[in-house]
Amino acid sequence: MTENSTAATGNDGLDLILKGGLPANRLYLLEGAPGSGKTTLALQFLREGVRLGEAALYITLSETREELAVVAASHGWSIDEFDVFEFGSAAEVLGQSRQQSILHPWEMELTETVELIQNEVERIKPRRVVFDSLSEMRLLSQDSLRYRRQVLALKQFFAGRETTVILVDDMTGAESGRDSHLHSLCHGVITLERLTLDFGAARRRLQVQKLRGVDFTAGFHDFNIREGGLEIYPRLIASDHHGKFVGEQAQSGLPDLDKMLAGGPMRGTSTLITGPAGTGKTTLALQYIHAACERGECCTIFEFDERIGTLLTRAKAFNLDLDHHLASGCLVIQQIDPAEMSPGEFIARVRSEVEQRDVRMVAIDSLNGYLAAMPQEQQLILQMHELLSYLSHKGVVTFLINPQHGLVGTMSTSLNISYIADAVVLLRFFEAEGRIRKAISVLKNRGGMHEDTIRELRIDRSGVRVGAPLVQFKGVLTGTPEYIGSGNPLLEEHPYGA
Repeated sequence: MTENSTAATGNDGLDLILKGGLPANRLYLLEGAPGSGKTTLALQFLREGVRLGEAALYITLSETREELAVVAASHGWSIDEFDVFEFGSAAEVLGQSRQQSILHPWEMELTETVELIQNEVERIKPRRVVFDSLSEMRLLSQDSLRYRRQVLALKQFFAGRETTVILVDDMTGAESGRDSHLHSLCHGVITLERLTLDFGAARRRLQVQKLRGVDFTAGFHDFNIREGGLEIYPRLIASDHHGKFVGEQAQSGLPDLDKMLAGGPMRGTSTLITGPAGTGKTTLALQYIHAACERGECCTIFEFDERIGTLLTRAKAFNLDLDHHLASGCLVIQQIDPAEMSPGEFIARVRSEVEQRDVRMVAIDSLNGYLAAMPQEQQLILQMHELLSYLSHKGVVTFLINPQHGLVGTMSTSLNISYIADAVVLLRFFEAEGRIRKAISVLKNRGGMHEDTIRELRIDRSGVRVGAPLVQFKGVLTGTPEYIGSGNPLLEEHPYGA
C-alpha cells in the first residue's frame, strides 16, 4: 500500500461512512461496551485483508482461540484464514521462576506481553493487525501513566511498518468510560453503542468520533448484527442525492379526485392523508398505488399497522385488485415491525426500493407506527424530513398516512408533521339524514392550485368515488362537520352493501 492508500474495512456501510475506508498504515481505536459488535467488525476487517491477499493477525488477550472461533462460526467464517495469537496461562507466559523476581510480577507480565506481541509481528509481518483488547493491558499496567506509555510504544513500534492496526477497547477499565488520551493518540476512533429500550430489541448505533484527513459522514448510524457481519445503515443526507424536479403529475384514475389536486400530486412531492380511523385513508392511497401499477410504475407500501393479508382482502373488496401486481413484482408490500426495526434500517429499506427497483410511488402506513420505532419525536421529524427530501430528489410520489385521535368531535394528532408535507388531504365523518358519511377536502398543495371545496367520499364495492362539492356543508374544520342541505347531491345511486 502507498502512503495515501485506503484500507477497506470489509463492511460496505462503514466504507461508505468513511468515504472509502480507513487511511492505511495508521493506528485506530474501535471502542464499545461488551456485546456492541466490536469483535465481529474486527473480524470483517481482517477477512477483507485476506481477500486482498494481505497477511493478517488477530492478537487476543481477552478471548481464547476457541471463543473467537465460535464468534466467527456464527457468521459462517473460519479463523484459519488468518493468524491468531493468544496468550496462555500466566505461568506459561512468565515462567514459574519469574514469580520470585525482585521486580513486581505485574511489571514483568506487562513487559513480557509487549515483547511477545512485537516478536509475533516481526515473524508474521502482517499488513493488518487487530489487538483485542486494551482493557487487559490496563489491568496489567496497574498505573494509568504506564498504560499510556505502553500504548504510545505500540504506536511507535508499528510506525513505518506498513501495517494498519485496530485497537479494540471495551472501556471496562477506563475511569469515565472513554479514554480521551487514547483518542488523541489514535489516527481515528470508531465507537459502537448498544442501547436497551423499554420494549423491543436492543438498538445498536455507530459513530466515527474522529478520522484525521477524511471528510467522513458524522453523526450516529444505526446497525444490526446479522449472520455475515454488521449491517450498517449510513445516515441519510438528502443533499447528496440532488435531482432535478420534474413536476409531472401522478393521476389516481378518478377524474373528480385528481381535480381536487389540480390534476394530481406532483412527482417528487409528499401527500399527507389524515383523518380519524375508518375514513378511508389507506384505501385512498391504494387508489393511487393501483393506478400507478396499472401504468407499469413500480410501487412499494411500508405497512406498520395492518397485516398484509387483511390489506389485500380489503382492497379487493373495494374493487382494487393488487394481487397480480404483487405477482408481477410491480408492487411490493413490506410488513414493518416497529419494535424490531430502527429508523436507520427503515430508511435503508426505502432507499433500497428506490435505488434498486426504481420505485416511483411509496406509501407509509402509518406515521404512528413509525413514531413507535423511535421514542424521541424531534429526531423522528428530522429523519422523516430528510427521507422526504431524498424521495423528492428522486422524483418519487410519497403518501403518508397519519391517523388522528378520536372518531368524531375535535380530533388531534400525536405527530405534527403536516408542515413538512407538500399536500394535505383531510378526511372527515359527517352526518346527513341519519347516515354516517365521509367528506374529503384538500387543505394545502405546494405543487400547485387545489380545490377549496368539500366533497363527499364514498368507498364501497364499486370502489372509491368522489361526489360533487357539498356547498351546504359547515363545520368540517371544527371536527364536528354538519351537512345542512338536501339529500339529492349525495352519492346514493349505489347504497351500501349493493
